[in-house]
Amino acid sequence: MIESQDCLNMIAKEMKRITKTFDIEYYFKASFDKANRTSLNSYRGPGLEIGLDMLREVKKKFGLKIATDIHEPWQAEPVAEVADMIQIPAFLCRQTDLLVATSKTGKIINVKKGQFLAPWDMKNVVDKLTASGAKNIILCERGSSFGYNTLVVDMTSITEMKKFGFPIMFDATHSVQRPGGQGTCTGGDRTRVEPLARAAIAVGADALFMEVHPDPDKAMSDGPNMVKLSDMETMLHKLVSLYDFMRGLDI
Repeated sequence: MIESQDCLNMIAKEMKRITKTFDIEYYFKASFDKANRTSLNSYRGPGLEIGLDMLREVKKKFGLKIATDIHEPWQAEPVAEVADMIQIPAFLCRQTDLLVATSKTGKIINVKKGQFLAPWDMKNVVDKLTASGAKNIILCERGSSFGYNTLVVDMTSITEMKKFGFPIMFDATHSVQRPGGQGTCTGGDRTRVEPLARAAIAVGADALFMEVHPDPDKAMSDGPNMVKLSDMETMLHKLVSLYDFMRGLDI
C-alpha cells in the first residue's frame, strides 16, 4: 500500500538496482487504495488521483513498469493511463464487470485466484477475460482458506492452472498471511516466504509477487508477511538461481 512518495522512491530505487543485477523483468506494484482492509479504521491509501500521480512519478523517475490493483470497473480506464499491469484482487476475481472493464484496457492482467476457489475454477475467469478481448493474462496463486485465520498453499494449483496456457505467478507474501489473525488486522509469518517461493518455482511458477518494505514491523499494511528490503538481494539470488536451474532441466 502506498504510504508516502519517499517510501515508494526508496523501494523503487533499491529494487531497480537489485533486479537489474539479476537481469529479470520487474514490475513495481503498490496500491492507491486497499479497499479490503480488516478494520474500517485502517488506513487505505491516498486514493486514486493522488496515488496514480505518485506511481507516475516512480515510473518517470526510475523507468520502471508499474502494476496496481483496482476494485471497481470505472477505475480501469484511468489506471490504464499509468499502469502496465492491472491486478484483480483475489476477493474480486469472479466479478464479471471488473474483469470485462480491465480486459478492454489492453494491459497485462494479473488475476489472483480467490482463497475460496479450486484451481480449475479459474477456467471461468479466463473465459470471461478472453471473451472480453484480453490476451495478456497472468493467473496468481496466493493460498487457499484452511480453517479460521489460516491459509495453505497447494502447489498442485500451479500445475493445474498452467493447463490454461497462461503464465502463473506465485504470491509468496500474501500466501503466508493469517487473515484477520490479529483481531483488527491481518497477521502472518514472513519466515515462510522463501521456502514457499522455492517450492513454487520448483513446480513451474513463471513469476513471483512479493511485498517488500524497509521496516516491515512499521508498515501500515501487511507488515507481518512482508520481506525486509535489505533481505531481498540475497533471497532473489537464491530464487533466480533455482529458476535458471529448473528451466535448464526442461521438465
